[in-house]
Amino acid sequence: MARFSCSLPPAAAQQRGAVLIVALVFLLLLTMIGISSMQNATLQEKMAGSVSLRNTTFQLAEAALRVGENAVAKSSYTLAVCNSTTNCAPPATTAVTAAGAGANGVTWVSAQSGTATTVALYGVQFIGTTADPVNFDGEAGTSVKLYRITAIGISGSARTVLESIYAKQ
Repeated sequence: MARFSCSLPPAAAQQRGAVLIVALVFLLLLTMIGISSMQNATLQEKMAGSVSLRNTTFQLAEAALRVGENAVAKSSYTLAVCNSTTNCAPPATTAVTAAGAGANGVTWVSAQSGTATTVALYGVQFIGTTADPVNFDGEAGTSVKLYRITAIGISGSARTVLESIYAKQ
């Protein structure tokens, strides 16, 4: 029985393992590209979620503002005038999370019958009466009552506050 021996030429013997090192470098580069892509995708998902929450809270606050304006527009709506500069200041909205009495004598009213994760509230302050307001479609010499309507939209950790001044004869 004949034995065969296999020996590599000297140049080939020096290149043993070079392909393995090149393959490992390429594998490392592909892994780094994959990790970077995943981080980028995660960041974009967080940004999209933030934009979605901001839009949701803005729509909640705008809807609450319209509900508050419609409540003030009713002829039977009455509210005592603010009796001090403290009570006439815009309400502090950072602590408001639910309907009920709040700071500055403002009573917060729920403007929705939605879920517990989203909140839409409005509060109204009667800030006084003025004669001959600018850009009001009433007759000359007409006095109007001014109401500050503050609306809050809350969804998750996002919060949007909107405010309007409503003039009513």
